[in-house]
Amino acid sequence: MAAVVLLLATLLLLFILPIVYFTLIIKQRSPKNLPPGPPAWPLIGTLLPKLKKQPHLELTKLATTYGPLMLLKFGVEPVVVASTHDAAMQVLKTHDRILSGRFAPHSVRIKGYFEHSMVWADCTDYWKMVRKIWRTELFSTKMLDAQAGIRERKVGELMRFLRRKEGEVVRFADIVFGCILNILGSVVFNNDVYDYDDESDGNEKGMKGMIRQLMVLAAIPNLADLYPVLGSSDFQGLRKASAECVSKMNESWAKIVRERRASGDHSRNDFLDVLIQQNFSDPQIDALLLEIFGPGSDTSTSTIEWAMAELMRSPETLKKVQEEVNTVVGMNREVRESDLASLPYLHACMKETLRLHPPVTFLLPHRATETCQVMNYTVPKGCQLMVNTYAIGRDPKTWDEPLRFKPERFVNSEVDYQGNDFHYIPFGAGRRICPGLSLATRVIRLILASLVKDFEWSLPNGMHPGELDMQDKFGLALLKDVPLLVVPKLNQHIF
Repeated sequence: MAAVVLLLATLLLLFILPIVYFTLIIKQRSPKNLPPGPPAWPLIGTLLPKLKKQPHLELTKLATTYGPLMLLKFGVEPVVVASTHDAAMQVLKTHDRILSGRFAPHSVRIKGYFEHSMVWADCTDYWKMVRKIWRTELFSTKMLDAQAGIRERKVGELMRFLRRKEGEVVRFADIVFGCILNILGSVVFNNDVYDYDDESDGNEKGMKGMIRQLMVLAAIPNLADLYPVLGSSDFQGLRKASAECVSKMNESWAKIVRERRASGDHSRNDFLDVLIQQNFSDPQIDALLLEIFGPGSDTSTSTIEWAMAELMRSPETLKKVQEEVNTVVGMNREVRESDLASLPYLHACMKETLRLHPPVTFLLPHRATETCQVMNYTVPKGCQLMVNTYAIGRDPKTWDEPLRFKPERFVNSEVDYQGNDFHYIPFGAGRRICPGLSLATRVIRLILASLVKDFEWSLPNGMHPGELDMQDKFGLALLKDVPLLVVPKLNQHIF
């Protein structure tokens, strides 16, 4: 018996002593005057039961207790969360240079991709060069205006497909996702990448399925991010699964890139031509194409799905949008991008959707490249920073009736998403602002206007719009937990 007690005591000491040791070391090395936050256990970190499933809700709730800037521990890693517009301005403007480093999850640190990434890179010379190319060759006003006809044609193809589906139950996000992928495919290399009639495009074998799988993998909590010492082991297999998905994505356009290089024909004037003429290597092209097709298509699809769900739940608002579109466009032609400037209420509906359902709830995580003082607190070098756009968009101190879908708040309002109004930053702000926001907002409005103009929408099995499940599902993009299923009916007045 004594031997058993001694053994148990020895094991207990072997377990406790490392924890005590590391706790003392961490305390000695920790800077003073850190932001407040909930208690954290040594090595384990902050224990929040709801954090895994709904972190945006849990951290929004915690901010009401601990303030606009709070500190949590994810394992042994410190994480500072900014939850108000004042805190966001400090992170994204006042200290933008120091706090614009990028925290990259281990699941995206894939050999052959990560070293050429722009999304996950720090603000290096390569990052600046690639961002400049994106800005001038993809997202400048001149280029967007020149490519408007392509986007209109692809949206027209979506409308014709929906006419064939009249009266049938349609999974809304799938067909919108396909349209956005084809818009990007046409701009990038003059090819469609999604076939509405090919059922394989609806599962993991198609590009849409692979993109969704990558988004899911990137959002899964990774032990290597909590305990960097595990980084090289890929204990959960997330990096391996992501690498396999990235490899399949690369294969989907490898033949196009290979043939374009071999032909030497650069007369197509698409983005692939630009990259080849500027001597980008195949791995560099693969990384850039992945980041063009990936997060942007997923977040834009999610925004359109949320907008349609909100409009269907508010029939009076939907009727106002339809009347505006029909008045401006008329009944005898399709919506053009040149019409969008004359559709302020539609624009207000998109803005309100982005406020209530931000595309990325915490933006992508920043990292402090140096120790600095933020709101009189110390943010240590290497610390991860998260900006809670979900909390900022629903802050009752800023927004009247913050949980209500009320597009009127943006009518005749100068509040915009260009990163200057820090109480409304669905696309971020500062040097890390989403480079594709101009394209995204055009595509979202063009598709949404076309959908409400050409069709009347109902829910399956006579479901009342008030019964729609509006719960969200946390991920890199804030998705509807229950996908929107709809039944399109062609507007009888349409040509």
